[in-house]
Amino acid sequence: MITLNEAKNYLRIDHEEDDKLILQLLDTAKSLVKDVGRMDEERFSENEDVVRTAMLYTVSYLYENRNTADFSKLTLTLRAMLFAQREGVM
Repeated sequence: MITLNEAKNYLRIDHEEDDKLILQLLDTAKSLVKDVGRMDEERFSENEDVVRTAMLYTVSYLYENRNTADFSKLTLTLRAMLFAQREGVM
């Protein structure tokens, strides 16, 4: 859904040293968004706009806070972002 180049552009990174890390963070972001949003692969694809925003936020948060990430705070933010999808409003 989000390419390495899209993530690097969002993070404003123009070097290749962290490519492997960013790819891992994209995988982690996808898993977290699916889990927090209570989405299967189909619902994940159906909510592309919100999912993309949540994934980019997650990648950015984890990249910038890789030594001090507060997963409780991250999860609460994702729950707020994905509220409509979690509760079946949309």
